[in-house]
Amino acid sequence: MNEKNFEYLEKQVKFTGFGEEMKDDLRAKIEQKLPEFTLQHTSQYGQDAAVATLNFRKSDQTDMYFFNSYKLNLENEYSKEKTEQTFYINYGNTMTLKEAYNLMQGRAVNKDLINREGEGYNSWVQMDFKSPDERGNYKLNHFHQNYGYDLEAELAKHPIRELSDQQQKDQLVDSLNRGNRQAVTFEKDGKQVMHFVEANPQFKAVNVYDEHMKRLDNRQSNDQTQSQGEKSSAKQSAKQGQDAEDDVGGKPKRKSQANSMR
Repeated sequence: MNEKNFEYLEKQVKFTGFGEEMKDDLRAKIEQKLPEFTLQHTSQYGQDAAVATLNFRKSDQTDMYFFNSYKLNLENEYSKEKTEQTFYINYGNTMTLKEAYNLMQGRAVNKDLINREGEGYNSWVQMDFKSPDERGNYKLNHFHQNYGYDLEAELAKHPIRELSDQQQKDQLVDSLNRGNRQAVTFEKDGKQVMHFVEANPQFKAVNVYDEHMKRLDNRQSNDQTQSQGEKSSAKQSAKQGQDAEDDVGGKPKRKSQANSMR
């Protein structure tokens, strides 16, 4: 077995978000010298079950294997609605498991990417569920720098307490960039209410949800009633506001900006 190839694949699988739990299975499959094989990984996000099938293929010329793609099947426990999408492993453009989950939830992910000319650029990526291709995959829309979406400016339009502390603000922005729906504390007339926010680059806005995950329009989110404020204590809201979701890849390093899109 090609040990260097195995070590490379092991790291590739790990940093795509699947951890190290498939290490032994990966080695066993490679040792069988199969022309191609799959591995399965199951994750739970709240009430959502995400089952990923990782696809590997052996080179026709050498003993090296390649991690080509993974298909993610997502099922909501309550609605039983199923969605699936194949994500390809491309240098500089690979979506991690958590990013893929967020995309399949309809949220946008801010990503440093590489175009066909090898130039780095930054873009928001969001799945278009109205445009499946011939393989059943949904199109990924890109909203790059010239589109004019300013997440921090949109957040500033709302009475979010975490914005007043630089560290908490940075954590909030980082979480939203990764495609998470993040808990925050809204302040109005001395009252504090827990809400959830997510980035909406397509409409250059921030989506706001109440504590029951009911979508609020901009007027509602900026004009909270006194009865809502009494439902949540300041202590609970502050704690929830700190609960940023984890991403194996961590905070991405910024590449040079370019106006071209992939």
